[in-house]
Amino acid sequence: MANKKITIEGLAGMIGKGFAGVDKRFDAMDKRFDRIENILIKQQNEKIEALEKRINRLEEALVVK
Repeated sequence: MANKKITIEGLAGMIGKGFAGVDKRFDAMDKRFDRIENILIKQQNEKIEALEKRINRLEEALVVK
């Protein structure tokens, strides 16, 4: 195999292409994490609302306010 001379610019380009692929993967992961986070936040809010309703019913039943 012949020795190829690589310029700094060529090397920088190769590294840049490699990081572009990594950036795309991180972007995809960020989107997935955002979706998961939103689902978890929604579930937590629903649980909190359900608990608030139950507490209100208990307070009304005990006539505590």
